[in-house]
Amino acid sequence: MEALTLRPVPFLRSAWPWRCAAYLMASVVPGAVIGVAAAVTQALPEPLLYVAGPVVLVVSLLPVARFERLRLLLVDGVPLPEVPDRRRREAGLALMTLLALWWIDLLMVGFTVVGPVLLILTPLVQPEVTPEVGGAASVAGVLLLPVAAYTVTAWGGARGAVVRTILAPQGSELSEVLRSRARLVDAFEMERRRIERDLHDGAQQRLVALSMTLGMARLDLAEDSEAGRLVGLAHDEAKQALAELRELIRGVHSPILTDRGLAAAVRDVAGRSPVPIGVDVEVGRLPAPVEVTAYYVVSEALANLAKHSRATKGSVTGRVRRGTLVVEVSDDGVGGADPAKGSGLTGLADRLAVVEGRLSLSSPIGGPTLLRVEIPCA
Repeated sequence: MEALTLRPVPFLRSAWPWRCAAYLMASVVPGAVIGVAAAVTQALPEPLLYVAGPVVLVVSLLPVARFERLRLLLVDGVPLPEVPDRRRREAGLALMTLLALWWIDLLMVGFTVVGPVLLILTPLVQPEVTPEVGGAASVAGVLLLPVAAYTVTAWGGARGAVVRTILAPQGSELSEVLRSRARLVDAFEMERRRIERDLHDGAQQRLVALSMTLGMARLDLAEDSEAGRLVGLAHDEAKQALAELRELIRGVHSPILTDRGLAAAVRDVAGRSPVPIGVDVEVGRLPAPVEVTAYYVVSEALANLAKHSRATKGSVTGRVRRGTLVVEVSDDGVGGADPAKGSGLTGLADRLAVVEGRLSLSSPIGGPTLLRVEIPCA
């Protein structure tokens, strides 16, 4: 349908009028199926007459449905998503095509294309008309052809949209997008866990061994010697690198979250915040996607609190109410949090949408700020 918005010359030079005409002319196939069914029933004796027609119609539903899917590619190249009731929808579309849509398509092509062509050929098909009348009819037919291109394209596009709506309603496409996004998030989380394990079991262990070796070497050297000073400096650098690596590992994926659950992980991240944070989270173990998402939201919210709120204190509360995890993060800062200003709130909302969660925010100018998150646990 977007092709109709093009300017006349680019539109008429494009392939869309031809593709839509081919799409509509392909209705000859289901029309032939109806013709065959009618011929079979007419050839049978009267007792079988009323049974053979419906049988032929039912048998042809599956091939016609596959044909409809294939010819839809002429006007709509976007792949159709899988839906749970695919067979029922295909059967309904095939039945509509066999009973009504095929002859409507052919009538549309006949009136819009064949009519102007016959007008152009008037001097040949009606030699008895005067040259003036024949010439005027030919000119009229030529002028009507561009109009026919628009009409055929409009009907072909509308027909394709109807077929897509029947085979894949909008809700199914949205569900497929959400499922795809959830799969991507799960894959990303698995990769984060793999990286956390590799860092914990590889680089961190080597840094621990290096720090211990330098520490023992430091004890054997005099503190006022040049070698002792250099070893001491290297020891301090190794301990600093180890601390930074542990902080990086917690940022990639919290091992506390995996081992002890959301409540312990929230207390850990709150304890590392530069702003005093009170924690009141009383929940048991929850499904992994719920725990990971809630931990991510709390971590981002506390990071925003420390960076932007100018708060002196904050709090995190968490409860499971009627099968829904409710987490609230509040502070006594200056308020004025706005998703449009790039504070990360849009990213939080997107992450929550994957697990069908909801985010609400109250942050008037002057504070306080309250971020509320609800995540279904089922």
